[in-house]
Amino acid sequence: MKREYHKWFSPSLGRDMELLIFGHAGYPAVVFPTSCGRFYEFEDRHMVSTVRDKLEHGHLQLFCVDSVDGESWYNRDVQPRWRIARQVQYGNYIINEVVPLIRQLNQYSGLGSIGTSFGGYHAMNIALRHPDVFTGMLSMSGAFDPSNFLRGYYDDDCYFNIPMHYLPNISDSWYLDRYRRNSYVLATGVHDQCWNDNERMAQIFRNKNIPCRLDVWGDNTGHDWSWWQRMLQTYL
Repeated sequence: MKREYHKWFSPSLGRDMELLIFGHAGYPAVVFPTSCGRFYEFEDRHMVSTVRDKLEHGHLQLFCVDSVDGESWYNRDVQPRWRIARQVQYGNYIINEVVPLIRQLNQYSGLGSIGTSFGGYHAMNIALRHPDVFTGMLSMSGAFDPSNFLRGYYDDDCYFNIPMHYLPNISDSWYLDRYRRNSYVLATGVHDQCWNDNERMAQIFRNKNIPCRLDVWGDNTGHDWSWWQRMLQTYL
């Protein structure tokens, strides 16, 4: 299986950013780590090895990015305005720096976003904000409303980075038409602390007549890597 390490100074974030690429061809997907996780998390947690066959045979290519959660949502040492500003810069990094790298290396027409737990938030948010770029999204045990990190602060950047807030109000056909052509999968479990978030998010999709698959796994499925490994094998 092909494995590549990339590092460059990010103009969007003003610091070095790292990522790992697994596979050589096939459907490309950006993988977001869990809260404050690192770009090597998917490999360390044996998620990559669960889809090794698809990576080796050129059916799938994973672009595992780093997070800046410790500088944005989880940074309790700065004011909420700076937290959300850093999140905006992170989104710019993904769109203006990571996506062009993917397009340079992979000519597949579609692009997916994948995440577990808080990574599911990032996967959902980037996919909804850029439905012309991201044509598929898989969230496993995602949490989609980080407004509690803002301590009551709220502005347009907050609104447009909280999917549960902005999706219900979207009426622009440019977005809705693309949403309805794309693929969205929410996976959670009967013992998952984020089950409620997934039910609420799926209902918003239904209210907007946007196709969205919600799977609530039984068999004591909870919020951890062993279940996410099984989910990844199922959906990819």
